[in-house]
Amino acid sequence: MRVAVVGSGPAGIYTAEALIKQSQDPVEVDVLDRLPTPYGLVRYGVAPDHTSIKSIANYLRRVLEDPAVRFVGGIELGADVTAEELAERYDAVVYATGAMVDRHLGIPGEDLPGSVAATDFVNWYCGHPDMPADRFRLDQEAVAVIGVGNVAVDVVRILAKTADELRETDVPEPVLERLAASRVRHIHMIGRRGPAQAKFTTKELRELGELPSADVVVRPDEIDLDAAARALAEANRQIRGNVQAIHGWASRPPEGRLRRLDVRFWLRPVEILGEGRVEALRLERTRLDETGRVVGTGEFETLEVGMVLRSVGYRSVPLPGVPFDERTSTVPNSEGRVLGADGEPVPGQYVAGWLKRGPTGVIGTNKSDAAETVRSLLADVTPRGDRPTLDDLCAERGLTPVTYADWLAIEKAEAALAQSLGRGERVKLAGPEALRAAISPQR
Repeated sequence: MRVAVVGSGPAGIYTAEALIKQSQDPVEVDVLDRLPTPYGLVRYGVAPDHTSIKSIANYLRRVLEDPAVRFVGGIELGADVTAEELAERYDAVVYATGAMVDRHLGIPGEDLPGSVAATDFVNWYCGHPDMPADRFRLDQEAVAVIGVGNVAVDVVRILAKTADELRETDVPEPVLERLAASRVRHIHMIGRRGPAQAKFTTKELRELGELPSADVVVRPDEIDLDAAARALAEANRQIRGNVQAIHGWASRPPEGRLRRLDVRFWLRPVEILGEGRVEALRLERTRLDETGRVVGTGEFETLEVGMVLRSVGYRSVPLPGVPFDERTSTVPNSEGRVLGADGEPVPGQYVAGWLKRGPTGVIGTNKSDAAETVRSLLADVTPRGDRPTLDDLCAERGLTPVTYADWLAIEKAEAALAQSLGRGERVKLAGPEALRAAISPQR
């Protein structure tokens, strides 16, 4: 059986692992990615100072090094190969491209220069090849981060840390230089709901309170809990831990550190203001109605900020030739089987990860999710015998895919760069040209 997995993030690689473990018969898995580097969000989404989470790459590496699995980088669905061409060459195709873009706020001024999707900022400091190293200048003193989930916490933490605190991480050197020159002194993190409804994990939240270069400030009136919120905290360990951490900040007076982080609750953005670029953010005080929905109170305030980073959730984008539900931003499916417009499974097409279920769960959630998809695939698919190959198609079109050996050359170049700079174990190469240059000696 020959299977193509489109996407080499955790969902895609866990799918490859499930295939080689669950199949009773020989199986060959090609893991395709449009980038020359594997691991998806583990490489380009996990904050550089979270090395324990990034170590998941060591587990994923073992899957890619299995003789039955092949990494095929630099091949983009729609541009280099079509869904129909993959279906001709493989017994089954599993789409696992994740959720790549931010959801919109849907407010006036959202498109002003200086209003930025958090994914762009994350891609920047993680060294994504799509994001130029000079994309952000950080020349504004006040920044607002909209959202109270873990991505927002990561963004705030990177803004609040000094370059010296990030020096041992894999942040690209040009990005580290921009962070060193940052003029940001005041960071506002803004949530529509209260502390008991925020999406933080307690470990990441506590890290904010341990930042040596930033005072963390909360307002007592915004963190008081009503009876319903107290009940939530009593019943849920994570919520209880979050509330305790936040209330701990309230008892600490600011010490005049380099930066100040104001964590705000019960506020929603209603307009981003500015002439030609972001100059301020207008907010409305909120509360929960009797059904638990967030509603406005008609009380407003305005923050003077020069940048707004929007972190209100991820969403997937349609893939050429693959069914897509615009309402849920997922591929319609039943236990991983892709469903067509008639609601029936599309033969040979499957989906896994965030593209399948939406941006929920943690990295490990993708393992059980992938296993479900693979069980459906193996129950459905019978190998078809001789068929054309992806290698032949690439040769016809003059395409040279990135191999796993090429990826190892990139890793070696990043380790050498870190050594030359006296910085940790690895420093990411900045930009597609540097990645190609690291590969070229292999060819």
